[in-house]
Amino acid sequence: MSPYLIICPGIHDPQLTQDFLASLELSSPWTEKVLIFPAQDYPAYSAIHILEFLQRHIGLVKTPIVLISFSAGVVGAIAAAWGWQLLGGNIQALIAVDGWGVPLYGNFPIHRISHDYFTHWSSALLGAGEDSFYASPPIAHLDLWRSPGQCQGWWVQVPIGEQPPQRIYITAAEFIIQLLVK
Repeated sequence: MSPYLIICPGIHDPQLTQDFLASLELSSPWTEKVLIFPAQDYPAYSAIHILEFLQRHIGLVKTPIVLISFSAGVVGAIAAAWGWQLLGGNIQALIAVDGWGVPLYGNFPIHRISHDYFTHWSSALLGAGEDSFYASPPIAHLDLWRSPGQCQGWWVQVPIGEQPPQRIYITAAEFIIQLLVK
């Protein structure tokens, strides 16, 4: 069963989320199973509303999901992921885009994407997760969401054993696509 891709935007113009998805240039099967939480109608940070949205649109808790969240949406997404899992759901991954200051822990893969190195470094203190990405040169917070295909930076791979982390220079969109094909 292929997973649903759940987009949890922040507090911003909904057009930025449409731009985000267009920049990813998703291919099938992802394009058929994308659900966007309506943050213009409910608080982006509300896990309860995200869980209700998931139950209303997916129904089957056993259906695997991948969450991509941005800014205030990261707060709601991480708590909704825990709740979905408590209900018996399968979280394949959570991708947190600029969720600065949000503790990210769970027994599912978590990946951080940051608009600059400082945000990357300081956010990791609250849970580094697995492979991550930070923009270099830095990019504006909203520009990271609007145009991940134009955001260059470093994919930091989780170190294996005693080796230092590997770094690969790519775009944020390429990083997200690599996470989705894993």
